[in-house]
Amino acid sequence: MFAEKIFAIAHYADQVVLIVLVIMSVLSIGMIFERFMTLKKISQESIRVRQRIKMALQTNSLQDFEDIAKDPSSLEGRAASQGMKHLKETGLSGFEEVFNTYVLIERPDLEKYLAVLATIASNAPFIGLLGTVLGIMKAFNDLAQASDAGQQTVMAGISVALVATAAGLFVAIPAGIFYNYFIRKVKGILGSLDSVKELGIAYAKKKGL
Repeated sequence: MFAEKIFAIAHYADQVVLIVLVIMSVLSIGMIFERFMTLKKISQESIRVRQRIKMALQTNSLQDFEDIAKDPSSLEGRAASQGMKHLKETGLSGFEEVFNTYVLIERPDLEKYLAVLATIASNAPFIGLLGTVLGIMKAFNDLAQASDAGQQTVMAGISVALVATAAGLFVAIPAGIFYNYFIRKVKGILGSLDSVKELGIAYAKKKGL
């Protein structure tokens, strides 16, 4: 009795799985595009700031921290602005905590949608496999119920069922690739913020704050 219910579900669930995978694919593409455009802009600004920090260290021009703090177009500039405000009001004491708090506030925006992409990348293959299993169950059940059904009928059913596995991989692979790509971008931005913080500490010590 229970097995009959499972086979009854299999007759429709394999199509439902494909619909779910299509929805996941559309969501994944939308999130990938949004993150790519957003992180690309932020990352370009971070690269520019890192070059300024590199030059400041090479020339021992710690005064550049003030210039970075006057640049609201970059995430590093806005963080440095908060740090500079704290240095002028309180001095070096608590500077790292204020800077780190600002980074913690901004970090969720940098990692937006990444958890969803990771979930899609890790689960889409299993959802596709479920669709394939249900499709194969449906094919063999149809063979058992139709006495005149032959090998071609079963093979046709199995080939259709394998589409779900292919669809699951098609959804998961881009999501996994871009998830790792975005994680590297975020790490680079966070590393740039950390370098600005260290430059600010060196600047404050040189100024005797």
